[in-house]
Amino acid sequence: MSNPTIALGILETVSLEKLGVIQALAKVDTGAFSGALHCTGIIVVRRGLTRKRILKFTPLGDPALTTETDQFIQKYIRSATGHRVKRYIIQTEITVKGVQYPIAIGLSDRSDMKRVILIGRRFLRNNAMIVDVRINQELDDEMEQIK
Repeated sequence: MSNPTIALGILETVSLEKLGVIQALAKVDTGAFSGALHCTGIIVVRRGLTRKRILKFTPLGDPALTTETDQFIQKYIRSATGHRVKRYIIQTEITVKGVQYPIAIGLSDRSDMKRVILIGRRFLRNNAMIVDVRINQELDDEMEQIK
C-alpha cells in the first residue's frame, strides 16, 4: 500500500526542533530542488589533533541558536539567480503538520529573502506531498491585489 498524498500550502508553519527553530513560516517552492535554512556565521573550523572539520552556524541569525556539527557535506548548487554557489548541507528533522520528517537542508544567508526556510521539491517528492495554493493563502502577504 502506498503512502497517502499530503497537501501543503505555499506557506507552512514548520519546526526544526534539533536546531531550536520552532514554529517558523516556510515557503514551499516547487521551483527549488532543495531546501534552505537562513543561517549566519557559517564557517568550517578544524579541531583537535586530527584537525576534524566542524561546521559552525547560527540558525535564523539568533546567537542563542548557534550550533555545530561534524555531519555535513559541501555541495555546489545553482542559486535562484543562476549562479553556482557553495552550500553546506546538513541532515536534520522537520515537523510539518505535526509530523516529523527527515530532511537534507542547505544552510545559507537568506537575510534578503522574506522567508527563513525554503522547502524544495526533493523533500516534497520524497514524502509524497503536493502543493495546493489555496491552503494557507491567508498567510500569503505577496498576493497581488486585483482591482
